Amino acid sequence: MAAREIEGRGPASRKLRRNELALMRAAAPKAQPKNPLRALATMTIVGGLFAVAGLPAYAVSTADPTLVSSSAKQSALAVGSQSIVVSADATVTAATRDGYRATTQAELAEMTKDQLRAQNNADYLLSGAREMGDDYPWPYELSSRQGGGLSPLNYYFRECVDFVAWRLNRDQGSYSAPYKWVWSTLTPTGGNASQWEYAWEQHGWPISDTPIVGSVAWFGWSNHVAYVKAINGDGTVLVEEYNYVPGIYTQRTIPISSVEKFLYPPS
Repeated sequence: MAAREIEGRGPASRKLRRNELALMRAAAPKAQPKNPLRALATMTIVGGLFAVAGLPAYAVSTADPTLVSSSAKQSALAVGSQSIVVSADATVTAATRDGYRATTQAELAEMTKDQLRAQNNADYLLSGAREMGDDYPWPYELSSRQGGGLSPLNYYFRECVDFVAWRLNRDQGSYSAPYKWVWSTLTPTGGNASQWEYAWEQHGWPISDTPIVGSVAWFGWSNHVAYVKAINGDGTVLVEEYNYVPGIYTQRTIPISSVEKFLYPPS
């Protein structure tokens, strides 16, 4: 029986029987079950691609394959973290220092002393002491007032006792270390000028009221000594000295009577 057509429509439809539905379902292709591990791997790869795309431009560059070694390319980037691939050919350069060192307090103090010595020397050259006959070896050294120390004769630089001790050495031909007359051999009982007469007594060296050239003019009451350079016929003597005027060389002509004692050169 031919299928009856309805006007304006296709062949007339009918309801499928149960056996026909079963046959259709059996013939349809079965859906494959999804593997959860594959799904996880897919998500990881996609996430990794986004992570790499978000890295800074300097992290990895494959535009020029010579910039990254094959071993570096194979280094795995941690998922979800930011890393930098460093070429295996890269070398580590140690930081260099320029050797700068701060000036110490001791060095600063010595620089200050050097400046004082330079000023002392300039003042000494202007004083004309050399032209007058001064031959003291250390006229530029710091005095005790300037924080100076002991001379090679073991008295303080530019003190009256140091100058006179130098002259006693010079007169006996002792021009350099080891000097014949130092504190321990000249005045071991005391270095102050006021103690020199007692030292002469202990040594048994001559002491007199009459001056001779080369003797020590001793002023015990003022704690001072000077060197007798000349004896004048008018009852005066010419003396040379340091520290009568603080720290410098001077000469004076004074009455013999103004000198307490004359300490003759030691022997």
